[in-house]
Amino acid sequence: MEPITIQYLDYTVTTDKTFLQPEEIHRWLSTESYWSKNIPFELVKLAFDNSYCVGVLHEARQIGYARLITDYTTFAYLADVYVEAEHRGKGLSKRMMELILGQDWVKRLRRLMLATLDAHDLYKQFGFVQPAFPERFMEISRPSIYGDIQNTCQ
Repeated sequence: MEPITIQYLDYTVTTDKTFLQPEEIHRWLSTESYWSKNIPFELVKLAFDNSYCVGVLHEARQIGYARLITDYTTFAYLADVYVEAEHRGKGLSKRMMELILGQDWVKRLRRLMLATLDAHDLYKQFGFVQPAFPERFMEISRPSIYGDIQNTCQ
């Protein structure tokens, strides 16, 4: 699968993992996110290596990220979406979503899922809705698995 890179304003949005910075991703996820505070670097790197990723770079530093956990055929779960606070409000999350959802192989997936605490309006713009049959979905949830007792994603 060929990487895709686009320029938007003074940002680079890319699926090319050679430009992405797992250390920066880890720094943000482990210190700023509500869903994976204190996550070890090794787990972020393993997830990065095994996912379809898109990142946003500003002056060669990674300031945004999203990844699809996928089999590339029938299913994907969107995870770890963020844009650093000082870069929000510029449409960067939308550019990442457009890049991801614009891929032909993504358009053929039977189901895409995600979980969010506060970004419902963003995802609704791209066709995400509440599950038609939520009673069919089950989970095992371990919100404090990384040792953060303040984790609020339940």
